[in-house]
Amino acid sequence: MEQDYEKILVPVDGSKEAEMAFHKAVKVAQMNKGHLDVLTVLDTKQFIGLHGGMLNGDVIYQLSEDAQKYLNELKDEAVKEGFDEKKIDIHVRFGEPKTVIAQEFVEEYKNDLIMIGSTGMNAVTRLLVGSVSEYVTRNARTDVIIVRTDVDNKKITNKKK
Repeated sequence: MEQDYEKILVPVDGSKEAEMAFHKAVKVAQMNKGHLDVLTVLDTKQFIGLHGGMLNGDVIYQLSEDAQKYLNELKDEAVKEGFDEKKIDIHVRFGEPKTVIAQEFVEEYKNDLIMIGSTGMNAVTRLLVGSVSEYVTRNARTDVIIVRTDVDNKKITNKKK
């Protein structure tokens, strides 16, 4: 059975794994002549305790602006790689990354594939809150590909060159 994916979601968080997933998703979307949604989810719960437990409007605005800038940079990279600018949208959401990615966003935008990096957190964080990619794999309402290799199918390493 051949599967054509028309609406691909790739969540990114600034990690090397997420960016590898992004570049691979660009290639898959190109091969399928599909649309790419690039999403970052800002989890404001991680900032509880700072500023007396409240995030003021300036901090939230700056977080949103930084995320928007990052996503625009990724979009520009995709366009430089030959991806049609009209077939890529960027999105910044606030909320719990696990549920936004696995359920809410996919339901709203009707994505038929999620391509996600294997992990974007360190081992301690994964132990405490659980892996987003693990949750997405178990709970997504669509197909999920966990990206573990780069666009040339070489294993992703954390070693600096």
